[in-house]
Amino acid sequence: MTAPTPPTPRVLIADDQALVRTGFRLILTMRGIDVVGEAADGLEAIQAAQDLKPDVVLMDIRMPHMDGLEAARQILARHPDCRILMLTTFDLDQYVYAALKLGASGFLLKDVTPEHLAAAVHLVNTGDALLAPTITRRLVERFAEEAATARPAAPHRDLAALTPREREVLALMGRGLSNAELAGNLTLSEATVKTHVARIFAKLGLRDRAQAVVLAYETGLVTPGEAD
Repeated sequence: MTAPTPPTPRVLIADDQALVRTGFRLILTMRGIDVVGEAADGLEAIQAAQDLKPDVVLMDIRMPHMDGLEAARQILARHPDCRILMLTTFDLDQYVYAALKLGASGFLLKDVTPEHLAAAVHLVNTGDALLAPTITRRLVERFAEEAATARPAAPHRDLAALTPREREVLALMGRGLSNAELAGNLTLSEATVKTHVARIFAKLGLRDRAQAVVLAYETGLVTPGEAD
């Protein structure tokens, strides 16, 4: 039986640079992705998300009037099913860590290749998080370490609800392992791994792997700089 084809993502592009918006629109539309609108700042992004109900928002971090972080927070509060990919010029940006914590599904550098951009949109539209690149893990490690230095990490109040196996799965997710890698590491089937992951999300109230990674660092299940 052939698996159903995922619906075409409906995308909103929020960036204060018109050339960036135009370039991303061309890249996505040429690959069959529906760009439903554009926004030049955070306030416009919030209104456009309200009016257009996109599946995915490509959100620049640094914009006038309201930055992408606050815009992402407000959009996710009003539209929790929306997926947000943060856009940044720099590969180590403190705001990206905060964005992952509040519920963004990942981040992209603005010099992303056309193929990676389209693949990222499709990936987060299916409910996954863009966490595979080592650059994302390095970013989370850096700012989790700085947060831990500023104040000791307090245990998450619901972490005790996890079984020992679920804690192990969460720790490995925090190190950036995919479901296939988790299955191989733990000698489990991918279906069993997916069940564990779903239970972790439900017990801890997490949106996706992005928030799981942040939580794994903040609770000390993963130590910043720990090798894969």
